[in-house]
Amino acid sequence: MRLNADEQRTPVRTLTSGKTRKAMSSIERNGGVQSLLRALSLLDALAENDDGQSLSAVAKTVGLPPSSAHRLLTTLQRKRFVRFDPAAMTWRVGVQAFIVGAGFARSRELAPIAMPFMRQLMERTGETVNLYVPNGGHAICITQVQSRQVIRAISRPGGSVPLHRSAAGKAILARMSEFEVDELLGKQAPPRAERLSAQAWRKLRAELREVRSRGYAFDDEQVAAGLRCIAASIADENGSAPGAVSIAGPAMRLTDQRLPRLAALVVAAGEAMTREFGGTKRSGSSTGQSLMPV
Repeated sequence: MRLNADEQRTPVRTLTSGKTRKAMSSIERNGGVQSLLRALSLLDALAENDDGQSLSAVAKTVGLPPSSAHRLLTTLQRKRFVRFDPAAMTWRVGVQAFIVGAGFARSRELAPIAMPFMRQLMERTGETVNLYVPNGGHAICITQVQSRQVIRAISRPGGSVPLHRSAAGKAILARMSEFEVDELLGKQAPPRAERLSAQAWRKLRAELREVRSRGYAFDDEQVAAGLRCIAASIADENGSAPGAVSIAGPAMRLTDQRLPRLAALVVAAGEAMTREFGGTKRSGSSTGQSLMPV
C-alpha cells in the first residue's frame, strides 16, 4: 500500500545494508497497520449514520485530512466495504461489510462470549452468576459460574424458571413489546402453563415498564424462598434479547443496601456481553460501570 505525506511515512534514503532494509520493512509494516486502523475507523463512523456522511463530515469525525480519508474510502469502495452515493454526495457502508457481519452472526454463540464477563461478575459481586436463554414461557439456565461462598445459590444448568416470575425472565420480557409478551404468555402459552390473573397481568406490565426504565430486573424470592436475583438482558442487533445474565444469592446477602451497587455491576455485564455479541445497548441504560473479559 503506497502512503502519501498525510500518512506521515518516514523517508528512507538508501537500501545499502541489511539494517537499513529491516528499518524500511518496519516502517512499511507500521504504516500499513496505521492505514488499516484509519480505514476501519472510517468504516465505524459510517456505520453510525444510516443516512451516510459527506467526505468532510466523516473525515472530521475520525480526525483525518479529507485527502487521506478520500484515498482510504476509495480503497474500501473497491472491495465494496463502502459505497458512494453521487446523488447525495455521501459515503455509506457497503454490502461487503454486511457479508462480513453476517458471517459473525452465523458463527457466534452466546455462552462462550458471555463466560469471561460472567467470571468477572462473580469475582466482583461474590455471588453465583447464571446465563439464561428464553424457551417458550420459561428461561433455561445454559451455563453458570458458582460463588465461592459456603452458602450460595445453585441452580443446575438445564434448569428452568418462569419468565414472568424470575429476574432473568423479566429482563428478557422487557425487551419485547406488550403485544409480544401477551402472545407469549397468553395465547401461545402451553396448555398446562401457569395462567396469569388479570391482576397479575397488570402487575407484570407495570414491572416490565420499570425494568425498561432502570435497565435491570429483580426477583425478590419469587422463584425460591430466601433467594434473590438481579438480571439484565443481553441484546442482539435487532434489540431483542437472546439471553439474560443474572446473579443469585441468599436474601441475607443481597440486601436492599447492596442492591444498587450489585444492579449496576449486572447491567454493566449485560452491556459488555451485548457489545461482544454485536447487539444494541438500550438507550440511557449505562451505569458508568465497566467490565472487561478476564
